[in-house]
Amino acid sequence: MMRRASIALVALVIGLGCEERSGWQWDLPAGFPTPRVPEDNPMSAEKVELGRFLFYDVRLSGNETQSCASCHRQDLAFTDGVAVSTGSTGDLTPRGSMSLVNVAYVPTLTWANPALVSLEDQALVPMFGEHPVELGLSGREDELLARLRDATLPTGATYGELFAAAFPGEGDPITVANVVRALASFERSIVSARAPYDRWAHQGDESAMSESALRGMDLFFSERLECFHCHGGFNFTDSVAHDGQPLPENGFHNTGLYNVDGRGGYPETNRGLYDHTRDARDMGRFRAPSLRNVELTAPYMHDGSIATLDEVLDHYAAGGRTVDGGPNAGVGAESPLKSIFLHGFELTTQEREDVLAFLRSLTDREVLTDPRFADPF
Repeated sequence: MMRRASIALVALVIGLGCEERSGWQWDLPAGFPTPRVPEDNPMSAEKVELGRFLFYDVRLSGNETQSCASCHRQDLAFTDGVAVSTGSTGDLTPRGSMSLVNVAYVPTLTWANPALVSLEDQALVPMFGEHPVELGLSGREDELLARLRDATLPTGATYGELFAAAFPGEGDPITVANVVRALASFERSIVSARAPYDRWAHQGDESAMSESALRGMDLFFSERLECFHCHGGFNFTDSVAHDGQPLPENGFHNTGLYNVDGRGGYPETNRGLYDHTRDARDMGRFRAPSLRNVELTAPYMHDGSIATLDEVLDHYAAGGRTVDGGPNAGVGAESPLKSIFLHGFELTTQEREDVLAFLRSLTDREVLTDPRFADPF
């Protein structure tokens, strides 16, 4: 009963101010607040559908070999299953592809950029970025728009018709600005909360979670393991923004993954928040991703350097990772910069399986095949 009472209180608090104020109807589960939407890009069904086509269209890469979906696969909860992604010209990204599930609630995008706060702005990075090249459209904006104007879609419709429906009243709606607005709208629509945990917590389905998963949930939310400090709330992360919330909450953490210099240093090519702020205290601090669908989003950590959830538990149980050799050698547990919640713990074999069972209970199988988010080509 206490488990449910705590969850119900959270749902009540975040549910305040959730009345929809636009023509778009959010299909939100119990316990989920209304996402924040920019005033200059209100949601609409037409815009979301246009964004879905664009998201899966290889015309959005310079050499027409990749789409957004190349690094954000629906069957992997909109990640790509590799440590770092390969762009359309062969460049490697410095960090792993983050899940787009429930990205509407994320206040800062990517792993460690505090200035990237809108999906519209974020879409420009893979499209036009040059370091690394991802979709490779820099300097080819006119070529992209010409491709879209000439395209006929599998439904028989044209992009001209979809853009006109999504952006009525504009003389020439096929613009780069409207491409990113449509992409952002589609990404905001990917809301997931149909996991066994949600059925147990919000729908009263006592059979949705196993006894092992329930024991694992108690451990997860205990001060003994401390997981909930960075992975709490309705989206299992401490970075969250939604309607009715006075200010967004942003969490960046050093988890003792590296300690290359004995002072908490991270590899020079991947130092997290520090690369943006140059504040020594921000060395190795990265955003805590949502744990929803976490069993599908391996490999783990910002650089994909931990292969399995079992190994993730080893990392946190040790209070930080030890790298035995090579340029990144060091004892993360001894880092003076790691989070205060990383003090290590011991688990019995059964307790370990219980925690893993709870993490698996956060998987929403329906979002993996939901036709609203599927490839239309």
